Amino acid sequence: MSLYQPFLDYAIALLKERLEITDYPIPEGFAQNKTITGKGNKTQEVITTSYGYQSSKLRQIRAAHVEGGNSLQVLNFVIFPHLNYDLPFFGADLVTLPGGHLIALDMQPLFHDSDYQATYFKPIASIFNKYKDQLAWGGDFPEEAKEFFSPAFLWTRPQKTEIIETIVFDAFKEYLEAYINFVQQAPEITDQNKLQQILESQKKYINYRGEKDPARGMFTRLYGAEWTEEYIHGFLFDLNRKLGENTP
Repeated sequence: MSLYQPFLDYAIALLKERLEITDYPIPEGFAQNKTITGKGNKTQEVITTSYGYQSSKLRQIRAAHVEGGNSLQVLNFVIFPHLNYDLPFFGADLVTLPGGHLIALDMQPLFHDSDYQATYFKPIASIFNKYKDQLAWGGDFPEEAKEFFSPAFLWTRPQKTEIIETIVFDAFKEYLEAYINFVQQAPEITDQNKLQQILESQKKYINYRGEKDPARGMFTRLYGAEWTEEYIHGFLFDLNRKLGENTP
């Protein structure tokens, strides 16, 4: 079993238990893709599998799971709320490359005002503080990205796989459980000004991630540029497509 399969299994089981979820359509050609990397006796099959779900308050719950041996394991798991809720995004980037592990876990905010933080981040401050003390800060990240992260952003580069399997897994569970609590409690937004702000904030995030997706290089090497761009804009960050707006 791959390193991040337990994370994915846990997430899907919890979502099915706590929310009424249905399948989210995955465009043709993206449910699974395979390729062979390396040469000679160092060849390795790489499999990328996509998962998609939705619920009454969550527009898209989706995962991209890459399995390519011990030195290439990736799970990108993101939840996008419907546009009539001010819920943050749930984001987990769990990455193992030849150079080591990269872990990013957050509830990425639509807004940064004090009321929003009181609603969505003060309740999880104790969870963040518990894991912040166990997971060393991962170092600098791009200045332009900082507005998309919350005060509860966990970013770490564990040296040992055991830390992924224990502390990181526990943090993932607690963050996801807290997020589902928020989902269950979230009221529908009806104010037109607020709805417009939500739309603009979601689009800003989608456009940034679609343009700066760190997996673009890896997917391009594995499956080619055409497949990669369509995967990014047609599935991973598909809001503009769903709104009928042009994307690359």
